[in-house]
Amino acid sequence: MSIEAVERARPSRFRGWAGRPLPGLGLLAGLISLIVTCPLLFVVLQAYHSGWPAAHRLLGRPLMATLLWHTLALTVTVTAITTVVGFSAAWLVSRTDLPGKRWWTVILTMPLAVPEFVHGYCWVSLFPSVHGFWGAVLVESALYPLVFLPVIAVLRRGDGTAEEIARSLGHGRLATLWRVTVPLARPALAGGALLVALYLLGEYGAFAMVRFTTFATAIYTQYATAFDTASASMLSLVLIALALLVVTAESRVGSRGRIVADNASGRRCAPVTLGHARIPALAALTAIVAVTLGVPMYALGYWLVQGNSSTLPSASIWAQTITTVGYALAAATTATLAAIPVALYAWRRDNRLARCIERVAYLTRALPGIAVALAVVYFGIRYAQPLYQQPPMLVAGYVVLFFPLALTAVRASLAQVPPGVEEVARSLGTRWWGVLGRVTLPLIVPGLGAAFAMVALTASTELTATLLLRPTGTQTLATQFWVYTTGLAWGAAAPYAVVMTALSIPAVMMVAARTLRPVQEGPR
Repeated sequence: MSIEAVERARPSRFRGWAGRPLPGLGLLAGLISLIVTCPLLFVVLQAYHSGWPAAHRLLGRPLMATLLWHTLALTVTVTAITTVVGFSAAWLVSRTDLPGKRWWTVILTMPLAVPEFVHGYCWVSLFPSVHGFWGAVLVESALYPLVFLPVIAVLRRGDGTAEEIARSLGHGRLATLWRVTVPLARPALAGGALLVALYLLGEYGAFAMVRFTTFATAIYTQYATAFDTASASMLSLVLIALALLVVTAESRVGSRGRIVADNASGRRCAPVTLGHARIPALAALTAIVAVTLGVPMYALGYWLVQGNSSTLPSASIWAQTITTVGYALAAATTATLAAIPVALYAWRRDNRLARCIERVAYLTRALPGIAVALAVVYFGIRYAQPLYQQPPMLVAGYVVLFFPLALTAVRASLAQVPPGVEEVARSLGTRWWGVLGRVTLPLIVPGLGAAFAMVALTASTELTATLLLRPTGTQTLATQFWVYTTGLAWGAAAPYAVVMTALSIPAVMMVAARTLRPVQEGPR
């Protein structure tokens, strides 16, 4: 059930105090939303101030057509592949008699633990011929868990009555799959495809590794080599336009899907018998895992055994780990605390202003890391010179980039708060701050923990924004890894990749555990 449906289902007698915001909550929520969307405003204003002649010269170059074609072709191809792979794997694990379903759910999710630029490093270091368009497609196909996870969650917890009815009416496996299962899962399928597409639009490290130019790599080149903020902003504006186009397309496709009823009764769909197709199905899943997880694991193990092949100055991996964890924890704390007022205001007030404030905060999902970094750098140079290339700027960049992750987790947790508990506390004479501190916040602690973990673990592997915002002389695991890989020091880079992957595993395991949460089985 969606958050909006939960809010509409709240009994009217419980709307009294919960429908009224805390004093100043709306102003604080609006201010936070404005701050996190400042990079979008910066990109628009920079492009506007550059003037039409400069924009015409830049956009009229033949390179623009190449960048547009590369970006669109790669996004469409990889999104299509990951959508097919993710849905097929989810269907096999949730709707068939495939053996070892729990094990397959975990192992099919694990490619998310390996950062995409580490995927690129693993393939390129072992197979130098992996480059260009098809090299990028191969590397980025590891994003299929972004489709697999939402689809399997829907199929496992959704009501399978419609599929059983279709089978009882004589429809075969393929007909039931295409006419019933796919439409039921279409919103989750479209949401996963959206995440893949947005990730591809903003990715830099993996594409630089396989030597494939896109808008994101061109933006970084414009800034890093020529310090041309105006050109980088105009290219960012084009990239943001593409991202908004993708978001619009997803909203239309996803809205056409059918609403999957929650399986409140615990009734589960009878699994499809694979029969002779069981061996090909297992072979296909094994091949997927081998390509997206087996190759990276083998490459990391191989280069760890080979040892340090670097001619560059040695660095302390423990120092970089401490630095990375410190920045990630600071960003996670700030983003989680900032998400609370926005989520509370949107939860308490069901009106246009509250919805606008909440949705505006989600716009940063369409911003690549390079665009956010450019905005923070510009602000630091112009208005906060003492903070330029200081730790607060890097933390601010992380907060802007990953604020939507925190907001999503906190908002979903608030939707699970039992209706009326705040009104009961208020009726007993407790002040609003007492209700907030003793009732509301304790009830959403799991959501706050999930928000903190997601932001911390995502920030610990962020590369593009970190390259521009890190303080002078400071290296994180991602940037030190990048230093070694750009020098082709594969052995020296391997320990950093291993540590980043290890830091990501807890988050992936947490997601897999939530997916595997038992569905109570009712009478058949």
